[in-house]
Amino acid sequence: MFRTAATLALVALVALVAIRIVAGVAGGILGLLIGVAWLLVKLLIVAGIVYFVLTLVAPETARKVRDRFSGGPTI
Repeated sequence: MFRTAATLALVALVALVAIRIVAGVAGGILGLLIGVAWLLVKLLIVAGIVYFVLTLVAPETARKVRDRFSGGPTI
């Protein structure tokens, strides 16, 4: 009876450690993905601002940039 209880406690302890390790790794990966997504959002905002300023200052250049990235005519 004591051996069964001790075995059950040991299995529960190993499972708890395994869950903590998996949750730690998953949390780290999730944190990394959120960080990369936040960086991409910031870069997208900066690129949008640069493109907006480019449309005000040099509309022809902005059209060339838009055509290059949208797959428009390559003349």
